[in-house]
Amino acid sequence: MELVTATLLALLQGVTELFPVSSLGHAVLVPAVLHWNVDLRSPEFLPFLVAIHFGTAVALLLYFWRDWAAFAAAVMNFRDPAGKDERRIFLYVCAATVPALVVGAVLEKVVRAEFAQPLLAAAFLIVNGLVLLIAERLKSRGTRPLEAMNLKSAVGIGLAQCLAFIPGMSRSGVTLAAALAAGHDHAAAARFSFLLGTPIIVAATVHEAPKFLHSGAAWQMPTLLACLVAGVTAYASIAFLMHYFRKHDFDALDPFAYYCFAAGALALGLLLI
Repeated sequence: MELVTATLLALLQGVTELFPVSSLGHAVLVPAVLHWNVDLRSPEFLPFLVAIHFGTAVALLLYFWRDWAAFAAAVMNFRDPAGKDERRIFLYVCAATVPALVVGAVLEKVVRAEFAQPLLAAAFLIVNGLVLLIAERLKSRGTRPLEAMNLKSAVGIGLAQCLAFIPGMSRSGVTLAAALAAGHDHAAAARFSFLLGTPIIVAATVHEAPKFLHSGAAWQMPTLLACLVAGVTAYASIAFLMHYFRKHDFDALDPFAYYCFAAGALALGLLLI
């Protein structure tokens, strides 16, 4: 893969993986619309994909390291009542992760093979925008902190996350929407969404790591640069979004919904011409 193309795809991944606009949808649409010579199903593409996801996972771990350190301390000192809230949140992150792991193991290849078509990705990007818009209109005006989450809500958010296997549907978008529906404010919903994304992205990276390490393309400059670019961009995206959701708790998802409508409609138009 050319260095410029690798860098642009890494930038795209670093932003769209965490913004509620579907990284997979953009990975399908952008090369198709701009006529890039990128084959997403090519064996040579796997090392690149693993590298950019690894960069994103590192960014998530670095930004939320205090949360994960607190989880580890609370679990190791499970008799300490002071760590009760951290243990509860960690339990809910684990519970919400299970549905996506099951779907990923059983149906991921089937779902992505059927839906990884540019026209369908563009259509589902519009659907994703509709989900964001509806979530803002139907959410309760609750301000429940993350510590007040219950197991039912966590599992519901985890089930919603499974929709992200469809290109065009955003993992962060559907989990944010589900958390808002459970009565949490945008900041709490975003924090849980990003915490939930960490084990999923790490698991996907570890699963493909052996193939990555045995690939000659893994150590080429475009792949290594893409890992760095994706990580830096993802960290900046997390910092921006956490600040944004803390400052905007009214219709905060609307701009992303309008973007999805515009990008999906534009992609459909260009693909059909």
